[in-house]
Amino acid sequence: MYPDVVDLRSFYAQPLGVVARRLVGRAVRQRFDNVRGLSVLGIGYATPYLGVFREECERALAFMPAAQGVTRWPSRAPTLAALVDESELPLPAASIDRVIAVHLLEYTPDAAEVLREVWRVLAPGGRLLCVVPNRRGVWARVDNTPFGHGRPYSRSQITALLREALFTPVGWGEALYVPPVARTWFLRSAVAWERVGGVLAPLFAGVHIVEATKQVYRPVAVKRRARIRVLAPVLEPVLAPQPAGG
Repeated sequence: MYPDVVDLRSFYAQPLGVVARRLVGRAVRQRFDNVRGLSVLGIGYATPYLGVFREECERALAFMPAAQGVTRWPSRAPTLAALVDESELPLPAASIDRVIAVHLLEYTPDAAEVLREVWRVLAPGGRLLCVVPNRRGVWARVDNTPFGHGRPYSRSQITALLREALFTPVGWGEALYVPPVARTWFLRSAVAWERVGGVLAPLFAGVHIVEATKQVYRPVAVKRRARIRVLAPVLEPVLAPQPAGG
């Protein structure tokens, strides 16, 4: 079940949400470090992470699921956000170069179907970046953030899901090692938590950030036919009977 878009917007306006946006946004930017001349699509509630791309990319769009609701984005320019059915995106095939999925796969009823639709709209060689809660992390165990609702994933689970939808994971990152404590004095140490957590406890990050590329051709298993050896009967040589009187 999707959270309400008002609750998502409220979270990112709070100090804890500001820190989460900064830490996750840094990891997202490291993966998509150059989008000049490319089209970028954010699905779910990705607008907190799209702003850094808007002036650089050729075009940026924000699609928000109908069950979640939509807010205006950007706030002081012509809107680039739309309310959509996430399993039927209003885009032609192979029309988008980069997709960022945030607050999406853990909430949608059919993540595999949504990923297949993302595959359809991605251009050949396009890249998908998924931000999903880590089932081992603290953020997935508390409910005061959007990352604590829906279905969290392990690395193996999100890998299997992507491969089922014909995506190949090509890069991994993690973020949100800082515990989700909404105290201003505690959040001042968030950067230190990220540095220490990335070295000492990489498995317990709050979110996985996985980059995947679109497979253009569906892999087909090749079955080798067993060789069948046919044995011909061997006849013993015999003397031919001689005609009478010979």
